Amino acid sequence: MRRALILLAALAATPASAQSLLNGLFSDHAVVQRDRPLPVFGTAKPGETVTAAFAGQTLSAKAGPDGAWRVDFPATPAGGPYTLTASTPSGSASASDVLVGDVWLCSGQSNMEMQVGASGDAWNQINNGAPNDTIRMATIEKADGRAPAADYKKPPVWKPTNKDNVGAFSAACFYFARELQKTRKVPLGLVHASWGGSGIEAWLTPTALRKVGGYDDAIETLNLSIKDPAAANRRWGETIKGWWSAKHPTEAAVAPWTGAGPWTQAPDGLGVWERWGVPALAEFNGVVWFKTEVTLTPTQAKQASTLTVGQVDEMDTTYVNGVGIGATSGAWLDRSYPLASGALKAGKNTIVVSAYDTYANGGMYGDPTKRALTLADGTRLPLTAWTYRIEPRVGVDQPRAPWDTLAGVSTLYNGMLAPMGPYAYAGVAWYQGETNVGRDQTYAPLLQALMAERRQGQAADLPFLVVQLANYGAFAERPGPSGTAALRDAQRRAVTADGHAGLAVTHDIGNPYDIHPGEKQEVGRRLALAARRLYGEAVTTGPEVVSAKRVGDTVVVTFAQVGDGRLAARQSDHVIGFELCDAANACRWADGRIDGATVVLSGAGTKVRFAWADSPVFNLFDAAGLPAGPFEVPVQ
Repeated sequence: MRRALILLAALAATPASAQSLLNGLFSDHAVVQRDRPLPVFGTAKPGETVTAAFAGQTLSAKAGPDGAWRVDFPATPAGGPYTLTASTPSGSASASDVLVGDVWLCSGQSNMEMQVGASGDAWNQINNGAPNDTIRMATIEKADGRAPAADYKKPPVWKPTNKDNVGAFSAACFYFARELQKTRKVPLGLVHASWGGSGIEAWLTPTALRKVGGYDDAIETLNLSIKDPAAANRRWGETIKGWWSAKHPTEAAVAPWTGAGPWTQAPDGLGVWERWGVPALAEFNGVVWFKTEVTLTPTQAKQASTLTVGQVDEMDTTYVNGVGIGATSGAWLDRSYPLASGALKAGKNTIVVSAYDTYANGGMYGDPTKRALTLADGTRLPLTAWTYRIEPRVGVDQPRAPWDTLAGVSTLYNGMLAPMGPYAYAGVAWYQGETNVGRDQTYAPLLQALMAERRQGQAADLPFLVVQLANYGAFAERPGPSGTAALRDAQRRAVTADGHAGLAVTHDIGNPYDIHPGEKQEVGRRLALAARRLYGEAVTTGPEVVSAKRVGDTVVVTFAQVGDGRLAARQSDHVIGFELCDAANACRWADGRIDGATVVLSGAGTKVRFAWADSPVFNLFDAAGLPAGPFEVPVQ
C-alpha cells in the first residue's frame, strides 16, 4: 500500500504535459543544429518557470498562458554527445546522447517515403553498409489535421544508422546524407516527414496559400469545418454540384444527387469496380456515382441518425436527399456521417455517394454489412440495393475537399510539420510533384511559397533541394504536350528564380513502367551535389539552360554548369531530344550538334523544348556524366 501511495504521489508531481515538456524531437540520440542560436522549446503548466540546460549553458523561461515556452541557447559547434534537460517545479524531462551537427528536413510524397529496404540493392546496402552513429534518423508519424497540431500523433524516435534501423528509413534522404557526409564531416540528423500521394498544397499553411492566390474559398470551407462540420459538408456538397453542373449544363433534371436519371444495378456487396467484369470500368480512374434508397416511417424520420457507407477508394462526397452530409479521403477509412434530426423524411430517402478514384483500384469496398443507417433508437437499417452510373471523364476532374488528407489545404502541415515548431535545421530536401501533374501553372508559385515558408524562423539562405520528377509513363512518338514535362519545367523555373535552391535532375534514372523507381542512391548523390554547390564548392549538378538565340538559320542553345566544360552526346554525333516550336505551339523534332557548351539546332522557332515527354529519350549529358535537364524556353 505504501509503495502504491508513493507511486501515486510521484505521478501527481509530474505535469500532465510531461511528455511534451521538451518537444518530441528533443529526445535521446537527437541531432540539433550547429553554429546557429539553438531554440529549445516545449510545453509546461501555464506560468511555470522552466529551466533548461545544454552544453554547459543554463537558461530559464516562463511558460505562457498556453503552456508554451522557449529558450535560445548560443550557437554551438559540431560535437557532442551532450545531455539536454528541462525542469519545472512539477516535473522534468531530458534527452541524452545528443549530437550537434546539421539537421535536414526531408519531405514530399511516395518517392521520398520509399524506404531503403524497398529501393535498389537493398539487401547489400542494409547488411554490408557500415554502421554510422553520426547519421541519425527520425520519422514523423503520418497525421493530418484541419488546424495546426500542438503535438505529434506519436513522438518521433531518433535512431542511429545500422542494419536494424536503416532499412525502414527514407532511401533518398539516407543516401543523400551518406553522400553529403563524405565532404561535410559533421553529425547529420535526418527528419523525414512524407506521405505518398500528397499534393504540395497540403504542406503549406493557409497564410502561404492565400499569398499565392486562388485558395480563399477552400480555406474558408476548411475553417468552417472546424466550427460547424455539418455546414461545411453542405457547402462542399454544393461545390461538387457546381462542378457537375458546369460539365452538364443541360442535364439538371438528371443530376445524380437527386436520384434521377439512368442507373445500373451494381453487384451485390459492391467491391472494387475493376473486378465487376464491366468493360467500361476495367481500368477506370475517375468518378462513379452510387445510389441506394431507404424508406422510413414518420417516427423514424424524426430521429437523428448515423449513416455508414464503409470504405471508399479513395474519396467520397455523400448526399442524403440531395444535401451534402460528408466527404472523406483515404481508401482505408470507414465513412460514418452523423445526421441531425430533420435530415431525413417520411417515405423514400435517397442516398448518393460520389466515389472518386485517381489511381489503381476504385469503388465502395470492404465489409458490406457496415453500410447501414442507424437511428437514434438503435434501429439499424442495412443498405444493400445499390445502383451506379459512371461519370464521363471530360474536362477538369472532380475537386478534392479542403480537408482531404493528401490533396486538401494545409492538412499535412497541420498534422506533421506544425508540431516541429521552430526546431532548427540546415536545409530541406523536397521530393514531390507527381500528384500535381496537370496543375503545372500553379506549381512554380506554390513551390516558391514552400521555400519561403520553410525558411521562416530559420536561416534566410537556408538551402532548399528539389528532386525533379523522374521519367515515368508514355514515350513520345511525335512532339506533343506532356503534363509531367510541364511539371518538371515548373520545378526548374522555381529553383532558378530562387537564390538558395538546387535541383537534382532524375529523368534519366527513373522507370517508364513504375512511378516509384528503385534507383535512390543516385538520387541521393545528385542531391548532395546540389547541396555542395549551394555551399560554394566547385561542383556541377548537370547542364542548365541559359538561353536560346536565333543565329542565322539556326538556334543556339547555351548551357551553364557543364561538367568539365563540355557537353557530350551519348552514342551519336547528333543530339536528340530537342524540339523547335512556332507561335501556334506546333513543334517538330530539331536536329542538333554540340559546340562546346552550346547546342546548335537547325531551323527556326519561337521556343525550344528539350526532353519534353513523360519518359523522354535524349542523349545530352556533360563530360561528368550528368544529364541536361528538361526545359522550355523562348528563342530570343
